[in-house]
Amino acid sequence: MIRRAAVLIAAAGLALAPLPAAAHRGHGALSVVEIDAKTGAVTVSHRVPAHDAEPALAAIAPDAQTSLDDPEAVEALKRYMAKRFDLTVADKPVALTLKDMTLGADEVRLEYAGRVATADVAATVSVRAAMFADIYGDEVNQVNVRRLGVTRTLIFNGSNAGDPQTVDAASPSRP
Repeated sequence: MIRRAAVLIAAAGLALAPLPAAAHRGHGALSVVEIDAKTGAVTVSHRVPAHDAEPALAAIAPDAQTSLDDPEAVEALKRYMAKRFDLTVADKPVALTLKDMTLGADEVRLEYAGRVATADVAATVSVRAAMFADIYGDEVNQVNVRRLGVTRTLIFNGSNAGDPQTVDAASPSRP
């Protein structure tokens, strides 16, 4: 009887083993663009699940180890992210400089800084967020654009990730 129970428990364990892998069915990143109306300072943060970023290193850095522990792979990831995300304000490209990168167990976070003229803060913002769309066919990137007390959300997926989307000229929010 005990032997049969042990066999049933082992069989149940094998049957349930693939469930954690099946729980993650899609790929996605969250980016936040903040534009300070008083200073024109721009910050951009990207949050990518580590379990998406690390396997993608095989394509991003084919000569490096497929690991966020490999400095060569991390440098390639930095270059890749910079090429896959563009920000334009008032039809002018915003130069973004990587200020910080955090490699966590669950998440990779990249923080960028830039600047726009204060006269352009309320102008049309254009974003292209094609990160990982060339690697994962089901990639969905959400970009939240915050300025003048208003947040607008743009969604990029595999079929349109390379196409810029815009947030129209803003007016200040009212309390």
